[in-house]
Amino acid sequence: MTSLAFLLPIALGMGLCGLAAFFWALKRGQFSDLDGAAARILIDDEEDIHP
Repeated sequence: MTSLAFLLPIALGMGLCGLAAFFWALKRGQFSDLDGAAARILIDDEEDIHP
């Protein structure tokens, strides 16, 4: 029972840290262009193939 009283606040604290990190990344614009990264893989860079 004492381990539950010890681990529960730690788990809640880690969850709050993860939520804070998500909102920080959202505020910094990390998720603003989700389609650009998906389309970037399809662009053929011919300059890199022939040096």
